[in-house]
Amino acid sequence: CVSVTYMAVAAGAGGAVISAPLVLGAVGFTSAGIAAGSYAATMMSSAAIANGGGVAAGSAVAVLQSAGAAGVSGATTAAVSGAGAAVGWLASFIR
Repeated sequence: CVSVTYMAVAAGAGGAVISAPLVLGAVGFTSAGIAAGSYAATMMSSAAIANGGGVAAGSAVAVLQSAGAAGVSGATTAAVSGAGAAVGWLASFIR
């Protein structure tokens, strides 16, 4: 049914936007920096080893830490909600 599809898309988009900051903090990308001993710290260590001691600007670790420190930007919110909407739409086909 079409209304079920719209509801699934809305739920997916809303859930993704709401959960993004929570997930970032839970894995260690916090406003105070990368939390010691976290999954984010492991990612940062691996990225630094691969890049000769530093984390490259624009890398996944850098982008995720930026989002964790400053919050999620409008563009990121749009991207996350779009991805969530897509997942919700696909989930609407599962019965």
